[in-house]
Amino acid sequence: MSSPILEEQEMYLKVLYEVHIVDPESPIRTSQVAEAMSVTAASASEMLKRLGVKGFVNHIPYKGVTLTENGIEAASRVKRRESLMEVFLVSLLDFDGDIKDAACRLEHALTDELEYSIDRLLGFPSHAPDGAEIPRINREINFGIKGVLLPLNVLPEGMVSSIELLVIDSTDEKTLKDMNIEVGMKVEKTNSDFLVNGLKIQLSNNMQSRILVRTE
Repeated sequence: MSSPILEEQEMYLKVLYEVHIVDPESPIRTSQVAEAMSVTAASASEMLKRLGVKGFVNHIPYKGVTLTENGIEAASRVKRRESLMEVFLVSLLDFDGDIKDAACRLEHALTDELEYSIDRLLGFPSHAPDGAEIPRINREINFGIKGVLLPLNVLPEGMVSSIELLVIDSTDEKTLKDMNIEVGMKVEKTNSDFLVNGLKIQLSNNMQSRILVRTE
């Protein structure tokens, strides 16, 4: 069983991906990585060796490294998560701070299921706020599986879930509070509406898409 990818390794993989997509045919020099990461060449070289052991890069003597197929997959996933968090911060939270820095911090906390839920919540965006294309990945998720995190609007009929996250502004928050809807409550999808703690309610599709639930 392979060891998990550490946060520092994810940062290097993201840099490798960003250099790779500019010139996919050329090896990536250690000096390029060191400059992008603001570290010494020795530190960059040591990390590239570790990534090589994990099977993410191939070393080419005196030239640098190239991403392996597994490396491209892992690196593009890290970059994808950063891009999704940038869209999330700009589109839903209207965040006016350092978008890149905040997204970088958040990307490492995403699980596969949370990444998918946020992707769907955002409408499967194809580009980041700066216009860069968001890497795509091939994945299928069975919404009927227990323990999956997903937006309320795709909850299968008859399935019970619990509210885990509300991605809403202050106005919508008040609306939900008036309806006695909050994190931790049980939700079941019926034919045309929902049962929240046993009470029947109706929500707009937009509101449903901003309520993340975990299936049970």
